Amino acid sequence: MESVHAAFARQGLYRSRTDRVFGGVIAGLGRRLGLEPWPARLLFVLVLMLIPGSQLLVYPILWLTMPLEGTTFVTPASPGAGTR
Repeated sequence: MESVHAAFARQGLYRSRTDRVFGGVIAGLGRRLGLEPWPARLLFVLVLMLIPGSQLLVYPILWLTMPLEGTTFVTPASPGAGTR
């Protein structure tokens, strides 16, 4: 089973190293959606205002689960691969 970090990386979701305010989460999400960092941040805040308190839960979870930009993951070989 692949890790959450590898799954996000496969989908192109990375925390930004350069356009970060706190952890680079929203800049990474914006980049994946084709948005600049500041409009993405504004959109994130507007959406999360609809569900009070969710900012305290969503952002830290994304910060922990999204890999940092430039991180590479090696997928493990399937059992028995290369042994004959």
